[in-house]
Amino acid sequence: MEGQTSWQFHPTSHHQSRVAEFEPVGEDNDNHDEDASVSLDAILPDDLLEKVLSFLPIASIVRSSSVCKRWYEAVHSGWHSRAEMSPQKPWYFMFTCSDDAVSGYVYDPSLRKWYGFDFPCIERSNWSVSASGGLVCLMDGENRNRIFVCNPITRDQKRLRDAPGGKAPDYTALAMSVDRSAHSYTVALAKCKQAPQDYCQWGLSIHIYESGTRSWATLFSEVLVGWRGGDECVICDGVLYYLIYSTGVLRNVEPRHCLAMYDLSARPSRTSLMQMAVPAPCSLTCGRLMNLKDRLVMVGGIGKHDRPGIIKGIGIWELHNRAWRAVTRMPQKFFQGFGEFDDVFASGGADDLIYIQSFGSPALLTFDVTQRVWRWSAKSPMSKRFPLQLFTGFCFEPRLAIAS
Repeated sequence: MEGQTSWQFHPTSHHQSRVAEFEPVGEDNDNHDEDASVSLDAILPDDLLEKVLSFLPIASIVRSSSVCKRWYEAVHSGWHSRAEMSPQKPWYFMFTCSDDAVSGYVYDPSLRKWYGFDFPCIERSNWSVSASGGLVCLMDGENRNRIFVCNPITRDQKRLRDAPGGKAPDYTALAMSVDRSAHSYTVALAKCKQAPQDYCQWGLSIHIYESGTRSWATLFSEVLVGWRGGDECVICDGVLYYLIYSTGVLRNVEPRHCLAMYDLSARPSRTSLMQMAVPAPCSLTCGRLMNLKDRLVMVGGIGKHDRPGIIKGIGIWELHNRAWRAVTRMPQKFFQGFGEFDDVFASGGADDLIYIQSFGSPALLTFDVTQRVWRWSAKSPMSKRFPLQLFTGFCFEPRLAIAS
């Protein structure tokens, strides 16, 4: 149906199979009285039908809308029932890095299945993405003021007003946080630009969009000396966390990465972000921040001491009382399982699940933080067609009862 997601089921054993169809029960040869047969669907009240559907996985709910008109209406109108749905694990959307339009596959860890998926809004693989509570925020890689918010499951989407702070900063980081109880969301944008004719100074500004007021506000600005912003930030428990990097002009700076933080509920302050910065736990490459149930978690490559740009492993840390606490380190057998592992990789997480993916391979690894279990995903239907082909992706929470 127009405007709805096109689902294509790819079982792990045979990637070319098409979506499973809902087949009606075949008629047998017995002579039953047609007047005596009663359809359970016909006598089931709408609220009970919606309640039954709410116990299904998201993919099954969406596919069930094609059974009949009544089921379609139940899927697309049962908001109160869907708000109390069974917990859904975050999905991972994988696609190739290219100049072509973005299309790829989404992975459902609950069913361990891949689905063909055309992600709404996103036009190029160089767009920045942040997700929270069922919504995904996307920023144009060419025009950093062009920002969209969408629900990838319902296809609901909107473009936000252009953000302040200039269209072409040197670095821009995007973060999003959904308040499900208030039915609202916040988008944070951290922009950093090098000062003209001064390689030591970088202008940093933080801008906030509130869905309730549908407007932007500039909360903070500062000139960093010897440090610059990057493209990685996250909102966790009302605080914006932002990775910043040493420019190398200040000698003997170790480590070369720090975590800055800004309380979004506080009034604008002139206090420098560097006064509250937390050093990275090690020589870090490709650090990624994520909010796991209001816990700030970081995934990053562990650089070699003598060659910090070369990755020797991948670690996971949690921020606890302004200090990093090691959660775990990827076992060597999984690290080697990626094959040729570049120092740049994709990772993301939500709820209790973390995804890690090498840019050079469609292999996808998961880590369950609660159970402390590493596990490969089902084999991806994507394949490497030429040596320099790159893959990337991000995770989001599948939800039906939330709109942009």
